Amino acid sequence: MTMTGERLFEGADWDFRTLQRVHDACEEIAKSELGLDVYPNQIEVITSEQMLDAYSSVGMPLFYKHWSFGKHFAFQEASYRKGYMGLAYEIVINSSPCISYLMEENTATMQTLVIAHAAFGHNHFFKNNYLFRQWTDADGILDYLEFAKGYISHCEDRHGRQAVEHTLDAAHALMSHGIDRYPGKKKLDLRTEEKRAGERRAHEESAFNDLWRTVPTGPAKTRAALTAERRRILLGLPQENILYFLEKTAPRLQPWQREVLRIVRHIAQYFYPQSQTKVMNEGTATYTHYRIMNRLHEQDRISDGNFLEFLQSHTNVVFQPEFDDPRFSGFNPYALGFAMMQDIERIVTEPEDEDREWFPDIAGRGDVMGVLREVWANYRDESFIGQFLSPRLMRRLRLFHLHDDPAETAGIRVDAIHDERGYRRVRRELARQYDVGFIDPNIEVVDVDLEGDRRLMLRHTVVKGSQLVETDARRVLQHLADLWSYDVVLTEVDTSDKVLKEYVVSPRILPAVA
Repeated sequence: MTMTGERLFEGADWDFRTLQRVHDACEEIAKSELGLDVYPNQIEVITSEQMLDAYSSVGMPLFYKHWSFGKHFAFQEASYRKGYMGLAYEIVINSSPCISYLMEENTATMQTLVIAHAAFGHNHFFKNNYLFRQWTDADGILDYLEFAKGYISHCEDRHGRQAVEHTLDAAHALMSHGIDRYPGKKKLDLRTEEKRAGERRAHEESAFNDLWRTVPTGPAKTRAALTAERRRILLGLPQENILYFLEKTAPRLQPWQREVLRIVRHIAQYFYPQSQTKVMNEGTATYTHYRIMNRLHEQDRISDGNFLEFLQSHTNVVFQPEFDDPRFSGFNPYALGFAMMQDIERIVTEPEDEDREWFPDIAGRGDVMGVLREVWANYRDESFIGQFLSPRLMRRLRLFHLHDDPAETAGIRVDAIHDERGYRRVRRELARQYDVGFIDPNIEVVDVDLEGDRRLMLRHTVVKGSQLVETDARRVLQHLADLWSYDVVLTEVDTSDKVLKEYVVSPRILPAVA
């Protein structure tokens, strides 16, 4: 154990023994003082080019090959070399052990910051937040990715790279519509999925064939032979998980194509919680590294110079441009998350009368880390902001709400200001920006014309007039039609079922697959 007052390093240089000392010192504070509960840590040091490569494959090791990763790598490498973008100091994997990638160009101070941020902040959040516990399989993801990479490579050898690439292109286009969004579904178990990959086809295909044999083929069957209700029950409709529906039901997909869809679907599900917890996850990690780095400085384990280097980096990370700043592109999740964590600390330790009125359950409780660990475990961005954004923080961030409706001629108006009603309106509207039920299109498979031309019918329920971008919609529907092998119809309706737009897309003639 590193003793108080013993410096972890001097200057900017480090070696692997330094990283071990840093890890142990951070672990001591994280566990004994902050009460964090983490997966075992695995620290990997990589080059800047390897960090770019990790960017390009969405931060996952052992990922299968696809042209889109190479495209992202080429773009990001060019931007990095020209100085248009920097690199993350780290990438962290939600796995057990939790893998933190550190860039070898980092100084000793930055390696300490990264270990505190990723190996303990993100790690604790991954292990304890209810969304990650419910939807991801940290123990099985690395083995599953190794299986997926090998399976895709085997398919390329057996069926041809072009055929596999077309299937992956279509699956990636539909990836955001390949997830289960609501609780009650079976927990993801990737090790079991890997073991069952070669065993499940016979049963699925027999059930699949029974379904499609109900299609009328001659005068012996009437149109009433398959009622709409029975048809939808057989097909499991309505179904929001489009990749799952295709995997189980698409009439002409080969068994290996169904397995590819399943692989993409499982990976999409693994990433699902991350899209809902960006503010909380980064806020947790930033608050954690801030507490650990301050404690290390108090204990004289890092020098004043190293601490100033940390503060400069930390300040850059939590910088939030003003709304009229050319750099403004929405809320910086690091800035908003960290500000809210610090504000909760203030409410728990030094509440004002306003705080006691708004947050009676936590105001003055005194146990900062107990409250924060409870919050980190039980909320996602939308509910976290909706519950814990305080009037004081809204005033400090100068938040207000603008109303801009193109259908109105009155122009833009300020819809909420800093008063009792305005605070609640601002908080509700900001929280809504992180609600996947509001920002993601609600598209479901609603029917299949089994008695006629087998066209697949989907419905998009439009919220607040937010229709699909036509060019993008047609491109994605083309991929869907190619997988389905028959026409696809997407109808956009408002909440009163009024039809706003209809798309009809036919499949392309693709290379034969075996």
